[in-house]
Amino acid sequence: MALKKGELVQPSLNGNGSYREGRSGGEKRPVTGNCCSFDERRQILESLPQKGSFLFIDTIHELSSEHIVAGYKFRGDEWFYSGHFPGNPVTPGVILVEAMAQAGLVALGLYLLSIEDSGAALQTLFTECSVEFLSVVKPGQEVIVRGDRVYWRRRKLRSKVQLSLADGTLAAVGTVSGLGVR
Repeated sequence: MALKKGELVQPSLNGNGSYREGRSGGEKRPVTGNCCSFDERRQILESLPQKGSFLFIDTIHELSSEHIVAGYKFRGDEWFYSGHFPGNPVTPGVILVEAMAQAGLVALGLYLLSIEDSGAALQTLFTECSVEFLSVVKPGQEVIVRGDRVYWRRRKLRSKVQLSLADGTLAAVGTVSGLGVR
């Protein structure tokens, strides 16, 4: 199946009712643009260091060495809405930046690291960002974050990121950078 850039891919079932098999966990793979398996996407999602009320990715639609497409639905009961702004809640820009960094840096970086060195245990550090906000994200809205790798070397990752509403409205664009440290 050929994928078009930006196309969302859902895990698909084989004829026998099981998910398509992924590559074995310890196998070294070249850094290519091929999308990874459902199991690999699930493993990356589970390995994110952010948890609970500070996890702003609930699904990874696509993941390759070149890009990620992830999603999150802001439920409306998150802790930050009560004060931002009472009576007219809006998702804070810093939370949108965090969602873009979790997808475009942390998840993509963990995947790139798994390709290079499956035994490496690193902590990710967010080093810089430049983001332009274009639209408001309200409680109850679903967002899609796309991150495209600009570069990956010596465990430093820079990605172009964009955050869109489920209807395609662009809400934020920019670049984020981070580093993996031992």
